[in-house]
Amino acid sequence: MRKPIRYTMYSLGGLAMIIGGLVTYVNVALPNVGPAPELTVDLTPAKVERGRYLAWNVMMCMDCHSERDWTLFAAPPIPGTAGVGGDVFDESVGFPGVFISRNLTPANLKDWSDGEIYRAITMGVKKDGEPIFPMMPWTNYGKMDDEDIHAVIAYLRTLDPVEAEHPAGHADFPMNLIMRTLPEKNSPQKRPNPLTDHLDYGKYMLNAAACGDCHTQFDKGEFTGPFLGGGREFEFPDGSVLRSPNLTAHETGLGNWSKEVFIARFKAYADSSFVPHSVGPGEFQTMMPWLMYAHMTEQDLGAIYDYMRTLPAVDNAVVKFTAAK
Repeated sequence: MRKPIRYTMYSLGGLAMIIGGLVTYVNVALPNVGPAPELTVDLTPAKVERGRYLAWNVMMCMDCHSERDWTLFAAPPIPGTAGVGGDVFDESVGFPGVFISRNLTPANLKDWSDGEIYRAITMGVKKDGEPIFPMMPWTNYGKMDDEDIHAVIAYLRTLDPVEAEHPAGHADFPMNLIMRTLPEKNSPQKRPNPLTDHLDYGKYMLNAAACGDCHTQFDKGEFTGPFLGGGREFEFPDGSVLRSPNLTAHETGLGNWSKEVFIARFKAYADSSFVPHSVGPGEFQTMMPWLMYAHMTEQDLGAIYDYMRTLPAVDNAVVKFTAAK
């Protein structure tokens, strides 16, 4: 009996060495997307304005990297907090760890090169080589036109510098290892012409806005449902559950919505007379930053709508909100 026991011990020891080697490799060698590119972005007025539009109204950089007032409908950003970060995503809202948005103002990014910011936005790797949790949709941003990414960098350089230190977050096991394997080199694409390549432009803008991230079912780190079919769950700290609507052309989604109705739904929140109402515990609240998307141009909203109409219609009637019991 001693030989089988000895062989078993050898086998277990060998397996432990292999596992230890793999863990060491992941921790030491990954992520590996290469060095940050040599890059200097010109801060022209046109580039800064384009970056402001993308950061606030399309890519939603300021959605996570500003302080939002969750006592009001759609949690509008608190004035004066643009880019300061501090938003917490933790176990109470379904995340595998604690992730805290960083300060994007020049007070924190002054020591970052433009190339390092570019790599973070498009490849998910920080200045120190550590990975960024894909709550930030860098996989989407990595498919965007370099000129658009440069514009966002230019805008960030013009923010008021605000000294704001936030605690370091952490990922739970095994996500702490998994997220090191996720960053990848970007594959930038030219922004299509909205007049001559309307549908391709709509696809480009939908990707930039990362609509699919919230409007596709998601479980345990990966998408599990049809693209834009809705039903992804977001749990609020009080236990209430929000589910994203179906955006496809099925009657359970946007099948009965005209382009005009779709655009008007967004623009209603851009009206100067709109004032977000107070939301108490257990009352309907949304993750959707309506007040930010509301200022996307009608051309961009219309192009997104037209592209979505070309996608497969998904039969999925979604119960949007369940209040905590």
